[in-house]
Order: sequence, then C-alpha cells, then structure tokens
Amino acid sequence: MEQTASGYRSALCDGLAQLELFLSERQQDQLLAYLDLLFKWNRTFNLSGVRDMSEMLSRHLLDSLTLVPMLTGRCILDIGTGPGLPGIPLAICFPDKQFVLLDSNGKKTRFVFQAKLQLGLTNVEVHHGRVESFRETCRIDTIVSRAFSSLLDMVTLTQHLLRSDGAAEPRRILAMKGQLPAEELVSLPSWITPGRMLSVKVPGCDGERHIVELLAKNPE
Repeated sequence: MEQTASGYRSALCDGLAQLELFLSERQQDQLLAYLDLLFKWNRTFNLSGVRDMSEMLSRHLLDSLTLVPMLTGRCILDIGTGPGLPGIPLAICFPDKQFVLLDSNGKKTRFVFQAKLQLGLTNVEVHHGRVESFRETCRIDTIVSRAFSSLLDMVTLTQHLLRSDGAAEPRRILAMKGQLPAEELVSLPSWITPGRMLSVKVPGCDGERHIVELLAKNPE
C-alpha cells in the first residue's frame, strides 16, 4: 500500500501543540497535502535528501513553522526556497500575507508552482531566478531563508532588496541556522543590526536550531 500523509495527522497535531500553534482543520489538511506532494515528487525528482515521510514532517514542515512567532510584515520573500521551504508552510499559516518564493533551480520551482496550484494558495508567487537579479513585485518586509551558507552572503546578495525606502519599520532578514553563528554575526556590515536570536526546539528533531533576526539600515 502506498504511503500517504493522512496517517501523520496525529503526529502533525502533536508537533503543532509543542510549537503552541493552533491551525484550522483546513490548514492542517493543506500541510498534509503538501507533505504528500513533496514525498511523491521527491521519489522521482530528488527535491530533498530526506526520504522518510516522518522525517519530512519534522525536519521540513515543523522546522519551517518555528518561524511563525517571529514573522511580521505583509510581503515575505523566501530566497533559496528549494521545494517551498519554509515558504509553503508559512503561506498556509498566514493566508493574509503575500509570499514570494524564489529559487534558481527550475526543477524545484516547477514543483513549488504545482504545489501552489494544488493547494489553492492564492497568496503565493513563484519565481525562477537568482536572488541578486530579483526585483521585488511587492514591498518586501521580511526575507526568510533556511538554505544560505552564511549571513554575509545572504546580506550581500539581498542588499538591493534591503535598502530603506523611508518606511517606519526597517526591512528584516530571518535566517534559519543550526548552531548560533557567532563568527558570522561579527563579519556583518555596519548597516546591518543584529536583532533577536531565538533558540528553537523542532519536535522530532535533535540538534541545535536558531533563528537569527537582522535589521537593515540604509546602506551608504
């Protein structure tokens, strides 16, 4: 019998409870439908190195949802989204926000576009391209990523998107990391101010996880 995500509803609910997240039944259905799609497409298109559905639930879905308490703003850009992480789970949680999902891998953006259609996510845009060439389609408030190797690379490649436009609130980066990257924080340019450093526990996952907030002033 083919494995489906429907058997993981209890595990999803337990994980959401541990994260203190309260989602509607429809949102839970969408998360499980996304998990199904990712698992099935991954067998053919190698979208993720994680092959087990239970691990996908914890290491992809629940890990992405640790960003929920820190996410603010109306328009969110997910750079290096891969198969839609963390953007798709976050878009399911925040139907009132606009999400722009960007990746340079065409195979992965084709999957993300298919997931957007099948899940009915009208608040998601999918773009295939490199972040340094991307021009915003809505006023980006927050940039998120769980794929960039260093904070300095992330800041450098998104500098054109972080510049102040006179708004009261600075644009932000939320970077998902393993260990707290103390050395990377020291190397940041002067126009970037470190914000909150949140240590998070992902249900079903061992190891350290941190979310690093960076606030952008207008670069000289």
